Amino acid sequence: MTSVLISACLLGVKCRHNGRDSKSKKVMEKFEGQELIPVCPEQLGGLSTPRPPAEIVGGDGGDVLDRCASVITVQGEDKTREFLCGAHQTLEIAKSHNATAAVLKSNSPSCGCGLIYDGTFTGELVDGDGVTSALLRRQGIQVMTDADIETDESSQES
Repeated sequence: MTSVLISACLLGVKCRHNGRDSKSKKVMEKFEGQELIPVCPEQLGGLSTPRPPAEIVGGDGGDVLDRCASVITVQGEDKTREFLCGAHQTLEIAKSHNATAAVLKSNSPSCGCGLIYDGTFTGELVDGDGVTSALLRRQGIQVMTDADIETDESSQES
């Protein structure tokens, strides 16, 4: 059986920064019959739920891994250490389950893949990966987001 890491919020766990989930029926349908390993990198890094929103300032997740950018809350608190810790905890979980793929929450400073918020808290998106996505990709794990699956599903219906 194939193991797939999945953002816990996509399975209905209320672990997002605002205390809500992002349950995705399409994600669950697409991976039905596979072992889904729920993770919330931000909680794994020691952050509470709810918590202040955070964005990457000065780059993307790869830059955070390289210590060239930071993860800062809307209140100006540096949470880089927690995001790095959560990313590494997620990687260990992936390794322990021999996961080769991950489906993560789009746009998140942890889980975003391809697009993340720009660090200004204005809702603007820029190219880049979240901290966890960047780390998983560096380790050869295929990363996609719920938005990729929603887009894939809608293009198949056309």
